[in-house]
Amino acid sequence: MHLSELLTLSDSALKRACKYPSRRALFTHLSSMKGKHYVGIVGPRGAGKTILLLQLALEMEDCFYLSLDTLDKEADLFGLIERLVGEYKFKNFFLDEIHFHKNPTGFLKKAYDFLDVKIYFTSSVALQMRATAYDLSRRVLLYELRYLSFREFLKIKYGQELRMLSLDDLLNANISSEHLRSHARWSEYINSGLLPFALEEPNALPLLRNIVQTVIRSDIPSLHPLMITEIETIEKLLKFVGMSGVDGINYSTLSNNLGITKYKAEQYLSLLENAYLVQRLFPVGTNVMKEPKVLLTPPVRLLYRELDDSIGSLREDLAVSMLRPGVEELHYLKASRGSKTPDFIILHQGKKIVFEVGGANKGRKQFKGITADRKIILRDGGEISKESVPLHCLGFLAQFEDELPNAEGKLDEDYLSLVSRNLEEWESDEDEEFGKSL
Repeated sequence: MHLSELLTLSDSALKRACKYPSRRALFTHLSSMKGKHYVGIVGPRGAGKTILLLQLALEMEDCFYLSLDTLDKEADLFGLIERLVGEYKFKNFFLDEIHFHKNPTGFLKKAYDFLDVKIYFTSSVALQMRATAYDLSRRVLLYELRYLSFREFLKIKYGQELRMLSLDDLLNANISSEHLRSHARWSEYINSGLLPFALEEPNALPLLRNIVQTVIRSDIPSLHPLMITEIETIEKLLKFVGMSGVDGINYSTLSNNLGITKYKAEQYLSLLENAYLVQRLFPVGTNVMKEPKVLLTPPVRLLYRELDDSIGSLREDLAVSMLRPGVEELHYLKASRGSKTPDFIILHQGKKIVFEVGGANKGRKQFKGITADRKIILRDGGEISKESVPLHCLGFLAQFEDELPNAEGKLDEDYLSLVSRNLEEWESDEDEEFGKSL
């Protein structure tokens, strides 16, 4: 592509961004940042990364925007930017979907070391960008932009601006009446309202289906060579998870039902997780199999089941996606067949807090025999109390972290012996039998 065409595309993209005055919470943080370090934004396709990138560009001078999927993978990106600096005096470069470059890490390191420019970039693939940020040390700060939080949805669509809540606010019932009453919009939000493009497209799920198809058939194979049959298997795997309930879906059941090895099930789930389509949640303790509970990134489940039919599983998808950014650790509690346990456990400020997720009438029977510092029911539409937090209020928690740090706190490996006289390892033959029954 000729340089004149790239300049035209950059100008057109920047003009297009003027049509989007609403700004995400991450915009305020990034637009005020100083320093030479580069800034990376990762997140699912359709989350609004491109719009955020262009909005940041509009705040600065001497900016050039480029989507890497418009360039040949073998193109000399360093040479192109060097030329744009020399001939046109650009100083700030906004590079969209940088994972399409053959060597993002090598390019960013070379640019940082030899060009006097600031680079902002995006990617829909988390794993590669985390590795890039690690390899480049303090040259790159990485941020995550997911789909709209409930707080952002209320602000952008309805102009209702409510304060951000901390986890301590939720645990100490420091929640306003306005936060509680916002539940009236919750159903609209979870039924695809969290997708930014749903603000303009009333029927957003077909667009989400196209995004999922692009991720599986284009994004993932561009980074990890796959045979056509493997791509088809990954699509079947995602559909199987979407059509199933949450409990019992792990490497073993996927292996048994799809006719693949556990290794392949783990590999495919890792690819889907790093492309923001699934969420894996691992168990806590030593005396359990280290197979994860497999959830979906909301609202992907709605591509396979209607809201009323999938609401129980969708609540768990939502709880994990809203809790995970702000806690040190998040795990699920694994139970033996037929026993009842809470859904999740987190480590927060040295305390172990267990959660049960459910509808408005959810009870406390899952807490029987469980030892923890706090036991909380996340009820859909429930009232706030010492023992209960409305599920929708998790949508006011902070949604981003500097550099996406790994958790430093660790749940002690002996915790299983404290919490669970009725938690025990699932035998592998039981897993196999259960998997075949699904």
